[in-house]
Amino acid sequence: MSVVGFDFGNESCIVAVARQRGIDVVLNDESKRETPAVVCFGDKQRFIGTAGAASTMMNPKNSISQMKRLVGKKFSDPELQKDLRSLPFVVTEGPDGYPLIHSRYLGEAKTFSPTQVLGMMFSNLKEIAEKNLNAAVVDCCVGIPVYFTDLQRRAVLDAATIAGLHPLHLLHETTATALAYGIYKTDLPENDQLNVAFVDIGHASMQVCIAGFKKGQLKVLAHSYDRSLGGRDFDEVLFHHFAAKFKEEYKIDVFQNARACLRLRAACEKLKKVLSANPEAPLNIECLMDEKDVRGFIKRDEFEQLSLPILERVKEPLEKALAEAGLTVENVHMVEVVGSGSRVLAINKILTEFFKKEPRRTMNASECVARGCALQCAILSPTFKVREFQVNESFPFSVSLSWKGSGPDAQESEADTKQSAVVFPKGNPIPSVKALTFYRPGTFSVDVQYDDVSGLQAYAPISTYTIGPFQSAKSEKAKIKVKVRLNLHGIVSVESATLLEEEEIEVPVSKEPAGENTKMETDDAAADAPVAENGLPETGDKPVQMDVDTKVEASKKKVKKTNISVAELVYGAMLPVDVQKAVEKEFEMALQDRVMEETKDKKNEVEAYVYDMRNKLNDKYQEFVIAQEREEFIAKLQEVEDWLYEDGEDETKGVYVAKLEELEKQGDPIEERYKEYEERGAVIDELIYCINGYRETVISNNPKFDHIDISEKEKVLNECLEAENWVREKKQQQDSLPKYATPVLLSADIRKKAEAVDRFCKPIVTKPKPKPAKVATPETPPTPPPEGNEHQQPQQNGNGSANENAGDSGNQAPPESSEPMETDNKTEHTGSA
Repeated sequence: MSVVGFDFGNESCIVAVARQRGIDVVLNDESKRETPAVVCFGDKQRFIGTAGAASTMMNPKNSISQMKRLVGKKFSDPELQKDLRSLPFVVTEGPDGYPLIHSRYLGEAKTFSPTQVLGMMFSNLKEIAEKNLNAAVVDCCVGIPVYFTDLQRRAVLDAATIAGLHPLHLLHETTATALAYGIYKTDLPENDQLNVAFVDIGHASMQVCIAGFKKGQLKVLAHSYDRSLGGRDFDEVLFHHFAAKFKEEYKIDVFQNARACLRLRAACEKLKKVLSANPEAPLNIECLMDEKDVRGFIKRDEFEQLSLPILERVKEPLEKALAEAGLTVENVHMVEVVGSGSRVLAINKILTEFFKKEPRRTMNASECVARGCALQCAILSPTFKVREFQVNESFPFSVSLSWKGSGPDAQESEADTKQSAVVFPKGNPIPSVKALTFYRPGTFSVDVQYDDVSGLQAYAPISTYTIGPFQSAKSEKAKIKVKVRLNLHGIVSVESATLLEEEEIEVPVSKEPAGENTKMETDDAAADAPVAENGLPETGDKPVQMDVDTKVEASKKKVKKTNISVAELVYGAMLPVDVQKAVEKEFEMALQDRVMEETKDKKNEVEAYVYDMRNKLNDKYQEFVIAQEREEFIAKLQEVEDWLYEDGEDETKGVYVAKLEELEKQGDPIEERYKEYEERGAVIDELIYCINGYRETVISNNPKFDHIDISEKEKVLNECLEAENWVREKKQQQDSLPKYATPVLLSADIRKKAEAVDRFCKPIVTKPKPKPAKVATPETPPTPPPEGNEHQQPQQNGNGSANENAGDSGNQAPPESSEPMETDNKTEHTGSA
């Protein structure tokens, strides 16, 4: 089971894995810890992550970024419309009212949903994790912003499914940070609660979480956020400032050129980082637009003045979090700041003034979310043993259920009215299950919706569940228990519906019945009002055990439970069939990417062979090929090189393979002659060493070889002489040939000869010396006990010790046997042989 945590950010993504020694942030193919969240569509393949970021400048209109801001949102969303103004690619409204991303892929115009593009990014992150773990990755935990709506959470799950991942938990990013903070602290109090405020200012949003820590647990006390207050907003301030300045000074409008916009934004992001450590910073961009170099300069004070409208919004989430947690500033013991956008010094000043204490940076600002997700995955995984640490998460929204009401009596004329009840209030624990009881004559529907959308940029309806059909045995309204679940991902759904029917059954009871302990159901005045789950009657009690003669038959009620089908309709979510199509499409695109990567590898092999072989022909291969052949081969290599940069620039994998084979057919004999020349001397020395070793062995006067017959020794000498003559004759032939001639003495033949000599001589020289015949002097056998005396005491042997086998009652070896019997307790013989 894989234990992986993914932090997919608006700008970059991080992958953390759990290993036996702890949590590691893994490196991508470029040996970087952060992978840009970019998918670039090309004419032949996709470029994802670092490769996508590298292609952005050359292909801005087909480079999709910031998909975290697009996923799960309506096209008409005001925040989405604001984001689209700064994006270089085209986004339009789809037939369902949700955004569609336009790009050119494989030379054709294509459209993709933000969920599909996010799935492509997840595929890249999955590949990074698999390369580092050398194992398949399926199970994982994914960090998401606390403000993600039900639809956005479902979209993340769909994107993970497209990538072949199975998220065990969609974990709030601030909760992941709190987990990564608390699980390693060994000094947490046992009784008093340590309150810590986590302020996460990322690339595009700000999130605040106040968590209470005790030994072995954390409890989320409050969540708050600003969806559009992040590092990129400070970049935009600088971008618009310099765009206006360059328009005035250099008469260029960067808004008319997508590539110029990207370059200026990248430069402004670097400038912001410089200003976090320096009071002033320059801006220089060569050939920004219309072949004009631009220069700028800004001081930190001026930057903070320009950013004042953004900085004024920082306090609001802080105040909301404190109010929701019911704490004062004095009750917050520590403040931890994380996130890529948290390095702006003006933000630290605001936090210090608000909390009246200096914010701390004890955690890695960029990696803490991924580490927390990997820890949560390890907690959920049976393959890792993690310190006991309980995470009590809270739901950031208030969700209610609504339904069409009906009168308390089952009448044909029903006055339809809309009724609702808050099922999961804000701050409700995650996960959670609630049960509602309805009285209905037939199929009915239940709507899940947000109870309050004032702080939520989303529509109130979430989903509709149709419950039924069902058939009640009686004419009256059926009693239906509906179970509603808030799962680990923060998604609300109707999990099941059960039809409850009372039946009268005959059960044996006592003549003098004891008091029954049956739970009674409380009926509300309105039949549609929800009823607590523990107020429903269960199956009747077991009969009291009495004598048969004292029992009589009596009737008793029993509740029969029948499951009812539930049909789900989630507004805006991908249908299962569309998800499956997206999975298949992702497989096709991944296959295309793999084919193109293999094609580029083969092309690079051809190019490398041309350069390498040409250099060697003029250097160390020069003596191993005749002049005319060398000139012809060099001309051939030059021809292939020209082809590579002209007609062969864009060919298939098979063409490059054939071209490489053609060159190797001409170059391999030259390379083989060189290798044979280099290896031959060492291999001959090995053979001579082998021959001399066996020869010296058989002619030596060492007594340990005296047992070998003279005829056998002569065979060894003859074999050694034959091999020596063979190699001498072949070496003389080879030395008479020029280096460019085909060799007559190959290293492989010499090794075979050495193996033959070894195979012939080794059994002879290693023949074991025959063992001398042993003359055993048996010890004096013990006197056998008289027949029938089973309790005979062990008799003493010659030196006074008791024989261990004396009491084996008939299992002792006969006196004339020269070998002891192999039993579990062998007889210890005394005396000498």
